[in-house]
Amino acid sequence: MKSLLIFGFGYSARALALHLLAQGWQVAATTRSAAKAEAMRALGIAPHIWPGADMRAALAAASHVLISAGPDAAGDPVLNALAGEFAAATHLKWLGYLSTTGVYGDAGGGWVDEDTVRVPAGSRGQLRVEAEDGWLALHRANGLAVHIFRLAGIYGPGRGPFAKLRAGTARRIIKPNQVFSRIHVDDITQVLAASMAQPDPGRAYNVCDDEPAPPQDVIAAAARLLGMESPAEESFESAQMGAMAKSFYGESKRVSNARIKAELGVNLRYPTYMAGLRAVLAAEGNSSPAAPHSDS
Repeated sequence: MKSLLIFGFGYSARALALHLLAQGWQVAATTRSAAKAEAMRALGIAPHIWPGADMRAALAAASHVLISAGPDAAGDPVLNALAGEFAAATHLKWLGYLSTTGVYGDAGGGWVDEDTVRVPAGSRGQLRVEAEDGWLALHRANGLAVHIFRLAGIYGPGRGPFAKLRAGTARRIIKPNQVFSRIHVDDITQVLAASMAQPDPGRAYNVCDDEPAPPQDVIAAAARLLGMESPAEESFESAQMGAMAKSFYGESKRVSNARIKAELGVNLRYPTYMAGLRAVLAAEGNSSPAAPHSDS
């Protein structure tokens, strides 16, 4: 029986869990919330309240592990608590660590790939670099089957521009030469499943679609699909934003996904943001006809 243990039951991890449950896998996951644990149990996922639970038996029973919990100021919480247990977990066939394309920092709108030197622009990116290095050190020292996945901006049902537009919080902030890469949650699942099927320990993969784009263009496209008026443009220089929001605009880059195609054989379900947005709208039950778009 194939068994996945997830540390951090977030949006992307949930999508992978449901995909694998449908294929007959056993899935266990950690959460900090007792209420969330009950919801997980209802889905067929064995919950562990962690930190708190003794995870040694769950780790020993797993054939695969996904690390979805992000680092905090103290570093990677899973490594900090369980590095010794993972060092000894040589039975694992696959371990995936969900990182971020933020490890590359700012490329001035240029292209980056997995061999680009990681020069994060802020402390959040630096913590991710340190977490990647910590997991890869366990791979090199102990043979742990570690794989790194650098995720671009994640969207999907319930998460992304539609939710912001409906809530009235979407903004079209204009900064020249500002581009981001993004990825639909279903394609994250596809990439992770492809890696599980053909492990290559020590490898890192960018997980993004084919179409890096200015964020204001994506908001405008989503508004058109909803039949809503697009938010007015705001200049980056004069826009009022919190420190975290402003930090996203401190990095501009186009992320290459060539490796997931060449090495994992991935054929993206949603290679453009328009294809992904239309799918999200349909999944959310609001698939009203919209004007054709050149990127569809």
